[in-house]
Amino acid sequence: MADAGDKMKQMINIVVKTFYGLEEALQEELAELGYKETQKLNRAVGLKGTWKDVYFLNLHARCALSVLVELHTFQLKTEDDLYKEASKVNWPELFDVNKTFAIKGAVNSSLFKHSQFPFLLVKDAIADSFRKETGKRPDVSVKTPQLVVDLYVREKEGVLSINTSGLPLFHRGYRQSTGEAPLNEVVAAGLLRLSGWDRKSPFVDPFCGSGTLLIEAALLATGIPSNIERTHYAFKNLKNFDAAVWDELYNSVQRVVKELPCTITGSDIDPDMVMKARRNLRGFSFGRFIEVNVESFEKARVPEGPGVLICNPPYGERLEVNASELYSAIGDFFKQTMKGYDCWVISSSEAGFKSLGLRPDRKIKLYNGDLECSFRKFSVYDGTKKLHKLEG
Repeated sequence: MADAGDKMKQMINIVVKTFYGLEEALQEELAELGYKETQKLNRAVGLKGTWKDVYFLNLHARCALSVLVELHTFQLKTEDDLYKEASKVNWPELFDVNKTFAIKGAVNSSLFKHSQFPFLLVKDAIADSFRKETGKRPDVSVKTPQLVVDLYVREKEGVLSINTSGLPLFHRGYRQSTGEAPLNEVVAAGLLRLSGWDRKSPFVDPFCGSGTLLIEAALLATGIPSNIERTHYAFKNLKNFDAAVWDELYNSVQRVVKELPCTITGSDIDPDMVMKARRNLRGFSFGRFIEVNVESFEKARVPEGPGVLICNPPYGERLEVNASELYSAIGDFFKQTMKGYDCWVISSSEAGFKSLGLRPDRKIKLYNGDLECSFRKFSVYDGTKKLHKLEG
């Protein structure tokens, strides 16, 4: 049997999951991290690597929701085959009987009449494997499992994987305070990459809320991993966890900076949100270099362009707002103040977008939580080129 060191070097199939619409952003990020040979999947990117890569990706991949390691791929003829296939995995070799687990994933197959039955079959296969090997069975914990087994079935094809992240990777560990409609951290990281921001020119968020975009922008610009404050990963509960390899990776990253390579500014009309943003920023060495002011977007102090603005204004979904009036004012602000900037807006309000009075250069379909949104780019030229105005 191979020792732990050999297992860390074995090549494995890794699937890095993300949100819909961020697949290319994640693939681009992985290439930047050194993973050139990847495969774009549905809400995920696949690659080959080692367990050391699994640790590295959990720490460094900003656009990732979770990092899965494939355990077994199989074909099904009947629903009973799933129990047999799940039993082929040596579960007691993977984790200890004292660890709690849960089965999650997606099943889209006409073989199964009841949606929860496939998950029960896998649960029973795992429990029976432990009972045969140890005489005991591990407990299931739906809410707070120490390990998550991922089941994916599409018609007659299936994959069993172990989720090495545990809680989704947008649980960064740095956000102490949030507002009523916070922007998901992984979505924020994806927006920054989709915008094409060069990490040197100014970055502005005039609807900064609790500061998620500002923090993710600063983390990206400084090279500090977005998950630097996170301490819990499911891979630490696996039998093959190599603490020395993890400690070496974790301790080798940059944590402290003495300056920012660019100007990052934010503002919000709500004093409570600005206070929360400042509180969240205080946890980082770069926090003191980021100016966050209490002011309406119309009065925002903006560095001279070229630069990038990304904003997540109220949609009218969870926060009461007159979308037409607000977005019309945002459009005027772009035209009057943001010359030389690429201005990006994420919103689910089509009426709001129409009220901007600008024609988008680009539209990208995304989700922020359960809300289907559009992320749109509006290039505001500095006088050498015409403004993209809607005709009529």
